[in-house]
Amino acid sequence: MTQNEPHELSERTVLSVIDVAKTFTLHLQDSLRLPVLNGLTFDVPQGACVVLGGESGAGKSTVMKMIYGSYSADSGRILLSHDGDVLDLVTAQPRQVLAARRKTLGYVSQFLRAVPRVPALDVVAEPLLERGVDRESARDRAGALLTRLSIPERLWKLPPATFSGGEQQRVNIARGFIIDRPLLLLDEPTASLDARNRAVVIELIRESLDRGSGMLAIFHDADVREAVADSMVDVQAFTPTREGVAA
Repeated sequence: MTQNEPHELSERTVLSVIDVAKTFTLHLQDSLRLPVLNGLTFDVPQGACVVLGGESGAGKSTVMKMIYGSYSADSGRILLSHDGDVLDLVTAQPRQVLAARRKTLGYVSQFLRAVPRVPALDVVAEPLLERGVDRESARDRAGALLTRLSIPERLWKLPPATFSGGEQQRVNIARGFIIDRPLLLLDEPTASLDARNRAVVIELIRESLDRGSGMLAIFHDADVREAVADSMVDVQAFTPTREGVAA
């Protein structure tokens, strides 16, 4: 598999991570080099949820950020089925990564990042508006998701920055699930939620999987993980010895 060319990505595979390595350089510590991952390899099929496992600090969030393009990989390939072709996110240009985020690749993290003073309803509706859906329909869909996630209508016109942490997280989840993307990254999406809203997120995940989306996830909650995971990648197995190497 490590010898495959990008166009050989399996027809039903939305993401293929092949022999990826990552090292951080600590410039404030005499350019100490900290190996994080080496040889990371796994696939995410359509309609399946793959969960990243391993102890805290194993590099799970680093994997997510390399796929999303926030971090660069040192070597290897990250092949994404995108717009009828295959995009290698390791070598892709920034404009290609941004295009993939708009159409193919979603990311729900633990933290909501939204433009200040924009109402919660519009924050959630924005991905639909970007795809040309009319404002009324987009807001109707956003309102339905916010209601499902227990955000009362009286809050919809307020900016999420005024919300509690749990409310902000539910807005974040609604925004992430408002459109179906081929691949959705979930980084601890239920970390600050109560049992009722965790159950709603499980439902949203299952519904999205049934429609064919692939998911790569990190879950703090064992019950959520067990409810939706189709397979697990032990990131710890791809973690080199953590002894800093001078640059």
